[in-house]
Amino acid sequence: MGEVITGVDWQGVTGVDWQGGDYWCGLMGWLPVWNVRLEKMLETKNMSSEELQQEEDDQTQPPPKIRKNQLVDSIYKALFVVGSGLLVIIAARNSITWHCQRFWGASGDFWQRQWDKAYLLFGENDAMIGILGTLLWTMGVFWLANLFLMVLDVTGQPSFLMKYKIQRNTGLLPLSKLWTAVRVVLFNQIFINIPFVIITFILMSKRGCDIKGDLPTFQWVVFELIIFSLVEEICFYYSHRCLHHPRIYKYIHKCHHEWTSPIGITSIYAHPLEHLLSNMIPPGLGPLLMGSHLATGWMWFALALVSTTIAHCGYHFPLLPSPEAHDFHHLKFNQNYGVLGVLDRLHGTDMLFRKSRAYQRHILLTGLTPVSQQFPDSPSKKPQ
Repeated sequence: MGEVITGVDWQGVTGVDWQGGDYWCGLMGWLPVWNVRLEKMLETKNMSSEELQQEEDDQTQPPPKIRKNQLVDSIYKALFVVGSGLLVIIAARNSITWHCQRFWGASGDFWQRQWDKAYLLFGENDAMIGILGTLLWTMGVFWLANLFLMVLDVTGQPSFLMKYKIQRNTGLLPLSKLWTAVRVVLFNQIFINIPFVIITFILMSKRGCDIKGDLPTFQWVVFELIIFSLVEEICFYYSHRCLHHPRIYKYIHKCHHEWTSPIGITSIYAHPLEHLLSNMIPPGLGPLLMGSHLATGWMWFALALVSTTIAHCGYHFPLLPSPEAHDFHHLKFNQNYGVLGVLDRLHGTDMLFRKSRAYQRHILLTGLTPVSQQFPDSPSKKPQ
């Protein structure tokens, strides 16, 4: 047995009291963790100064009463997410569907015609559109969503958008660093995405998922998207948090956290194993479980790719979802492991975030004034 690490707050790094009687809610229920002795896994010479500082941050587990309040609050948040989606479905049965159908045509077959054209484009071959079509679609969405952001990060142009940068103390991105990220991303897309899409197509075919024929109704698509979001939240939160375990962090997840100030394409800048477990399986599992139409899967994959790009882009632009939570995760390492924030609230892994200025800025920006100006840093603190 090696020497036991002392003076390092693993609880702050992992969010789990590994030396106490804490309980970690996993997919199979509450699993007790008792008196785990941490051997010397990480030498300081292998760790960056930012990681050392974050490991020294003290994030203590709340007492039972506060933890109970967190559980209640997380339930309320989950009900709000699901309830809001159900309200959308109810409303969609009347106004939204009617307006969409009026815009698309009396029979509401606008998207049906577009999908039929796509199916014809791939020679009415299920395997061609299911594999090649999915790969072209997802890669196209990803690079189109990131092309403008890469230009902005490298050139700082258009300059008026730089005021929306979250970590304003970072300069322009060197081309050499961008190229390093691009190489890792392309490797994952070629050697992980392609086999994953092939296997997923085979599984979806056995599951009986539709490819040709009628598209699902608008209401059913909205319902499926809600289910997809919840499945992704569960799978991503626990896989992501496991990757922060001190025994495996430096071997896998440390690669992703090389970017303390992330950019859009770093959403899939990761170790290949992490890319599979955290980036591919969580969003891919929902459509497989629901037996969804391929067209619904394409819509969901596009939403997921754009969402994670925004979460990593490093800019809080008007009318786009707030990236403050995940940007804070890259800054502090031990906060905000999830996507929706429901499980972070349940486990108390957003406590430091909720006390920060970034939490006040975690809003949908509806005006042109940056949130950094609406909620300025304290004079005694450096800009985040």
